[in-house]
Amino acid sequence: MAFVSPQQVIENMVQAGETKAKLPTKDLLIRGGLAGALLGFGTTLAYTAEVQTGLGIIGALLFPTAFVIIILLGLELVTGSFALIPVAVMEKRASIGQMLKNWFWVIIGHLIGGALYASLYLLAITQLGHVTDHAMITKIYAVAEAKTLGYKSLGSDGLIVVFVKAMLCNWMVTLGAVMAMTAKSVIGKIVAMWLPILMFFAQGFEHAVVNMFVIPAGMMLGANITIADWWLWNQLPVLVGNLVSGFLFTGLALYITHQHSSDVLGLFKKSKAPLTSTERESF
Repeated sequence: MAFVSPQQVIENMVQAGETKAKLPTKDLLIRGGLAGALLGFGTTLAYTAEVQTGLGIIGALLFPTAFVIIILLGLELVTGSFALIPVAVMEKRASIGQMLKNWFWVIIGHLIGGALYASLYLLAITQLGHVTDHAMITKIYAVAEAKTLGYKSLGSDGLIVVFVKAMLCNWMVTLGAVMAMTAKSVIGKIVAMWLPILMFFAQGFEHAVVNMFVIPAGMMLGANITIADWWLWNQLPVLVGNLVSGFLFTGLALYITHQHSSDVLGLFKKSKAPLTSTERESF
């Protein structure tokens, strides 16, 4: 498991951010859609394990499987891009317009993928509506209401709480994306990225893309949640919280401390072979 130096990781972050920023809309939608569906798979896997064992930590141990697949297949996860693309913009290797285009179309893809998986999964566990007492129905229903009406019941304090939980979540998620760059072997990447993803899920923090699956799924099951409840009390503050922490605590913080000057960056560009297009797209 060859280790990659932190300075080279920063250059890899910049290269990955540049590649992501310049992807065409078609690819952003497809890769974002697949990532949204895969996180739905990971979420239902984790909830199934929790329901079966009564231990949430077992579900948290399994959830990172979805993140691993997303990273290794070079798909698009907007929460990871909240850290990666801004550093490419700071290096003037991507524009703000390209960054915003990526985020917008990937989010649209996530919504489509999350809704598609939710529809198919609920058809499966309810057997086309013939089963109403499946344990996962109760679980998803309860989680969806807790993620929306639970915060709404707290009023303005609920917005602060959900925002903070979103910040704590994406601090770890973006570290997961970066940690995948610290190793060269597949097994090394898997182990490195598994750790921070486990940390966020086990503690119940708020991830925007997971919520694009679980809240619509709860609504499909009849949870007393309106579109306004979903977006005002969860989705929008979670997206902003994920963005703030991903950029500040991972992208900007690592960039500043390991990229002391443009001379350092130039040195590594000369001394290290650049990532191939396949490697850049794998983050």
